[in-house]
Amino acid sequence: MPTPSAEDMGSDQLLSDGNFATASEALDPGYASDPAEAGEGGGGADGMLGMNGIATSGSDFGDGPDFDAFAAPDISLREHLMQQAGASASGRQLLLLEQLIEHIEPSGWLGADLMGIAYRLGVPLAEMEEALGLLQRFDPTGVGARDLAECIALQAKEADRYDPCMAKLIDNLDLVARGAFDQLKRLCRVDDEDLRDMLVELRGYDPKPGLRFDSDEAAVAVTPDIFVSQQGKGWAIELNSANLPRLLVNRSYYVELSAGGRGDKAANNWLSECLADANWLIKAMDQRQRTIMKVATELVKQQEGFFREGVARLKPLTLRQVAEAIDMHESTVSRVTSNKYLHCSRGLFDLKYFFSSGVASADGDGASAEAVKAAIKTLIDAEAADDILSDDTLVDLLKEKGFDIARRTVAKYREAMGIGSSVQRRRAKKMGR
Repeated sequence: MPTPSAEDMGSDQLLSDGNFATASEALDPGYASDPAEAGEGGGGADGMLGMNGIATSGSDFGDGPDFDAFAAPDISLREHLMQQAGASASGRQLLLLEQLIEHIEPSGWLGADLMGIAYRLGVPLAEMEEALGLLQRFDPTGVGARDLAECIALQAKEADRYDPCMAKLIDNLDLVARGAFDQLKRLCRVDDEDLRDMLVELRGYDPKPGLRFDSDEAAVAVTPDIFVSQQGKGWAIELNSANLPRLLVNRSYYVELSAGGRGDKAANNWLSECLADANWLIKAMDQRQRTIMKVATELVKQQEGFFREGVARLKPLTLRQVAEAIDMHESTVSRVTSNKYLHCSRGLFDLKYFFSSGVASADGDGASAEAVKAAIKTLIDAEAADDILSDDTLVDLLKEKGFDIARRTVAKYREAMGIGSSVQRRRAKKMGR
């Protein structure tokens, strides 16, 4: 992670990064296969919907090699700590370490009262504290802490930076969160430059070191359902075949069973019902796939400006507009865009991202909220330390760019992006000098 610049060191930035806010909270697509056309096999639905230069396809890319098979197995935080405990202690002390590790939360903090553990195990508190001291020397640094201050202090000690000034700063993280810099300077007995350096160092510590390890709470990787790429002057849209289930009807098996049950009317009726159910499911999945393709095609058509020029050209768009354009019900469009992701040259996006409320613009077409947010962020990122932009000034500058937007809306969008007020930004940049 790159070292933060001086301009990044205000309390607003510390808070927006989520590092030191409080003591407890740190700083269905379907695979189409028609048995009548595919026989015993199954095939993808290759459809060229050529609409205004937009080519669509559901072709099969193949599974490809399984790279996950070559990856080293993930290790949990508990396993990592248990390995270190086994190498560092034995007998009674190892037992105490194991009991402590059982109470380590995914964040790396100790999730139980030390006195309570000692009482339950029937050991002196001093012996329990000695075991905790050993645990707190394990990797990752900060593990076994009982609160945010202790977690940060352990890391400062490891870095040999736990001097009296830093100790006083860590003891007053609530003042850091509030941006009470004058009070912190008096408590720590440092000047502006020293305090700024200490804040830079503080921000480099990890408030929840245990989260580096694999756990049940780890985020699940998102794979795209749709690929969009530029093809000449138009766009190629493809379903990700790796996400599509394969449904096959074994017709030879059906014929064999039918022959075996010749004369048995009940058995033949049952087989016919099974075949009819299978055909219905395959056709339903084929229709689902086609619906996703139609919606994706219309999204690319409506938001072509975004795909060509970026978020500044994202237009306001509703589910109803897309539904009317492709002659479908609004609820259908809502269902097929839920938890679906589109990959293009600009990155990976939830399909819902392309549906956005809008504000008036000079060209009369309107502008999406995301486009306005991007414009606000660009203006604020470019502001000088001695010329911080107020919300009223932002309104005027946005109007020059063609966005007709009220001051309260600017404030709402700014706060939604985690950007502080002009007063907060001025104070932060003053500390960053």
